Amino acid sequence: MSMWELFVALLLGIVEGLTEFAPVSSTGHMIIVDDIWLRSHEFLGTEVANTFKVVIQLGSILAVIVVFRQRFRDLLGFSGKTEVSDRKLRLSHIIVGLLPAGILGLLFEDFIDEHLFSAQTVLIGLVIGALLMIAADLFQPKNAIQSVDLITYKKAILIGFIQCLSLWPGFSRSGSTISGGVLLGLSHRAAADFTFIMAVPIMLGASAVSLVSKWEYFTAGMLPFFAVGFVSAFLFALVSITFFLKLINKIRLIPFALYRIVLAGVVYVIYF
Repeated sequence: MSMWELFVALLLGIVEGLTEFAPVSSTGHMIIVDDIWLRSHEFLGTEVANTFKVVIQLGSILAVIVVFRQRFRDLLGFSGKTEVSDRKLRLSHIIVGLLPAGILGLLFEDFIDEHLFSAQTVLIGLVIGALLMIAADLFQPKNAIQSVDLITYKKAILIGFIQCLSLWPGFSRSGSTISGGVLLGLSHRAAADFTFIMAVPIMLGASAVSLVSKWEYFTAGMLPFFAVGFVSAFLFALVSITFFLKLINKIRLIPFALYRIVLAGVVYVIYF
């Protein structure tokens, strides 16, 4: 394993960690570093490269679990509390929010993989997603709900339907879901909390299933590459999520929307 190959793992892990849960589209950023990614394919092979993508995504997911560890303990009943208040986020809220995108994702997975993963579709997703985020900031209802614990089942499923937009590459799961939550009356922080918590089960499940089918690619020679990518994705996701949650109520979504428009311009210059 050469230093260049480990550098590729580090760089892709950093990109994944910084962008997976920020409302800026990790897919859009992966397209920008596609030349480096393609060079990595030369020594990895397509299947091992796809396995690596799952590994670094798991690093990002682990960061969310660490940040919200007490919340997940409560949701899974490991907190030692014998009673759960009616005004408390429940596991059933998460399930309700996951259903729309989960069902559509299963029905149209092959179509999305075959027809929607291109620079053009990502460019469209970046721009339209940015417009949705700007709209969320401009038209947020007054007296926003400040705590994720006050979310209702109705709001949970409506946010779930808006999350379906993220099936279009470049739209961003967090961008669409946070925007939906804000438009439905949640504060930016409450919408972000719900978004990150809701992302864990579906991403963790999909990653676990994928890894089981790709276990043969975890050879001794590839472990350093996978380890560097996993650790860098975890550490940078941890930093990204922590700072994002501290700042989101102050800076809101428009700065991220403007960044997405700039990113779309970069994609256009490179690919068109």
